Amino acid sequence: MPTFVDRVILHVTAGDGGHGCASVHREKFKPLGGPDGGNGGRGGDVIVRVDPDVTTLLDFHFHPHQRASGGRSGQGSNRHGADGADLVLPVPDGTVVLRPDGEQIADLVGAGSCVVIARGGRGGRGNAALASARRRAPGFAELGEPGEQLDAVLELKTVADVALVGFPSAGKSSLVSVLSAAKPKIADYPFTTLVPNLGVVKAGDTAPYTVADVPGLIPGASTGRGLGLEFLRHIERCSLIVHVLDCATMEPGRDPLTDLDVIEAELAAYSSDLSDRPRVVVLNKIDVPDGRELAELVTPELTARGLGVFAVSSATREGVRALSLALAEQVAEHRAARPAPAFQRVVLRPRAVDEPDFAVRAHDDGFIVTGAKPLRWVRQTDFSNDEAIGFLADRLARLGVETELARLGAESGVAVTIGEITFDWEPHLNRRGSRTINDLDGEVAAAESSLGPRGSDDRLVASTRLTRAQRLARRAGSRQALADRDADLDDPDDLEGEAEV
Repeated sequence: MPTFVDRVILHVTAGDGGHGCASVHREKFKPLGGPDGGNGGRGGDVIVRVDPDVTTLLDFHFHPHQRASGGRSGQGSNRHGADGADLVLPVPDGTVVLRPDGEQIADLVGAGSCVVIARGGRGGRGNAALASARRRAPGFAELGEPGEQLDAVLELKTVADVALVGFPSAGKSSLVSVLSAAKPKIADYPFTTLVPNLGVVKAGDTAPYTVADVPGLIPGASTGRGLGLEFLRHIERCSLIVHVLDCATMEPGRDPLTDLDVIEAELAAYSSDLSDRPRVVVLNKIDVPDGRELAELVTPELTARGLGVFAVSSATREGVRALSLALAEQVAEHRAARPAPAFQRVVLRPRAVDEPDFAVRAHDDGFIVTGAKPLRWVRQTDFSNDEAIGFLADRLARLGVETELARLGAESGVAVTIGEITFDWEPHLNRRGSRTINDLDGEVAAAESSLGPRGSDDRLVASTRLTRAQRLARRAGSRQALADRDADLDDPDDLEGEAEV
């Protein structure tokens, strides 16, 4: 069972928005209570946040699927649904969030740093919020918008002050064990260390610093050989690189200078950003026969390269105290020279003033409509309700989709696709006449048209409420009819004629 995981693929899903409610207020002696359906709640977001108490991505290795809670649906009596709770994923300091294609989403450094990687869906509006002067009692409500889904890659880059690099079995784990209280696995065979080991070192009066033991590097590590490619990223955040060179190796063709050149070549091939990091060379295992002589032989050449050289023995702890104090001093100097961390500002990217809300393009024998608004409106529409479909048609027409389709030459019955919905387009005429198309400089432009009463409440069609002028005209007609009847009754000729009969 793994105990240290520094790379996982996370499948996250934000919470869905709650559906709106279509309800009519019912109360005794109030036959026209009106719509009172509440709105649905917002779905929960998925947030990745740095937690100082977390040191590995092990939990996500066993539970890669994470989902936030959805919003509750609205209810009658104007009761809105509750919002879904946000899902906070704790990660170690130094975690990088990437997309599957390698695009970086966020680099989280420092306790409390966080990023929203999937946003919850909007809640649907109830019929109380959809009521208007023209649509006084909507018989429909909006559906909740589904939450975002994302496959995110989490990579951990250890935040350490000192990184120990070197060939396998060079004595890096042994050095960490004598510098700090860490107890890594130590054995006399290559690749004993399979995961980075961290140790906290306290030397003198300086502040403590951390040491990372990076698993052994070999030629070709930057291209995937051995374990180097998996753990080279843990060196990127360190402030000091320590080369641990084996002075007691018995392998042919190897010596401290050759090992140093090979490791430096692999670091340069992995990242050019590591070229400016200060270096220190540790000549290890001077307690072994001929080890001390070899260390004394190569020290002048290493010093000529401008490198600090320390000869140590992890077994007898010779030279370990001097190395610990020197590393503490260099780390303190680096921390003092490091600029203060800048406040992470929120970047706002507003839409351009002339950026269109949608786009229409021809595809095969039909057209495809894209854009954030049309896609959201389609997802929130209940296609089992004719009134909701009419409301969607009104919104698309007001946005200018019909005008753009007419400009592109769309004819009645052509297939139009918005998101996952495909329908046959039927153009609607306005009340004052048909849509006009003008030929200006060889280009066809469709004039904006006012819309008919699509999506209105069909239950109000039987309404015969008269205007004030109509009521006055009806009253005048009634008075004239009464006057004519009275005149006929008062006419003597008519009375004589009736008597003769």
